[in-house]
Amino acid sequence: MDMSAFSLKGKIAWITGASYGIGFAIAEAFAAAGATIVFNDINQELVDKGLAGYAEKNIPAHGYVCDVTNEEAVQALVKKIAEEVGVVDILVNNAGIIRRIPMLEMSAAEFRKVIDVDLNAPFICAKAVIPGMIEKGHGKIINICSMMSELGRETVSAYAAAKGGLKMLTRNICSEYGEHNIQCNGIGPGYIATPQTAPLRERQPDGSRHPFDQFIIAKTPAARWGNPEDLQGPAVFLASDASNFVNGHILYVDGGILAYIGKQP
Repeated sequence: MDMSAFSLKGKIAWITGASYGIGFAIAEAFAAAGATIVFNDINQELVDKGLAGYAEKNIPAHGYVCDVTNEEAVQALVKKIAEEVGVVDILVNNAGIIRRIPMLEMSAAEFRKVIDVDLNAPFICAKAVIPGMIEKGHGKIINICSMMSELGRETVSAYAAAKGGLKMLTRNICSEYGEHNIQCNGIGPGYIATPQTAPLRERQPDGSRHPFDQFIIAKTPAARWGNPEDLQGPAVFLASDASNFVNGHILYVDGGILAYIGKQP
């Protein structure tokens, strides 16, 4: 096998919300594979944080402020990226939010906000880059889905609805644009140790694990939380020519949770 198929040399990769966490880890892997990194975040403070992080890792990166729920702003950013860096070859729709609120206590406005960031924004960003990909004759879109693309759980009705929708958006982009040599796939992370999930992993005053932490360890065959680095290999694969005949697929990187019914009490 020609291992150069995994190379991203010469590719322009735009990862949304990649100032830290999962997006940063994916960008770091893309850079190691040869890609030029472009990222955005919601404000200058986060962009500066990201730029400092990339500089610390000796990764040249181009950072921009952009609200990915704003279609006009996204269209303007994609044009600016093309002018300043190059036409986007790889898009990772990573930016996302979660609101852990019981459904009966969640307002419609709160529900819409999660849908806007987690589902509408990937549609907006994909729509903005697909014309350039069609013109170049190739493109890779990776949507960061979730186990909640398949499962429900208390307090995450909006998030599960958005991520389930994102799974189907992934398949539909494949269906509409696969003939243009555009592959759109998803990565469904399991429970990943990031700043967003840190409160769920805090030790209790008596030194015991947080109840949710205990629950996740018990439900995961790997018996641990994932790390952002666990997503790097799958992301490089889906961004590279090695996955040119993989389309409309959701790759779950979850330590085996979705395959496991759990231990008998």
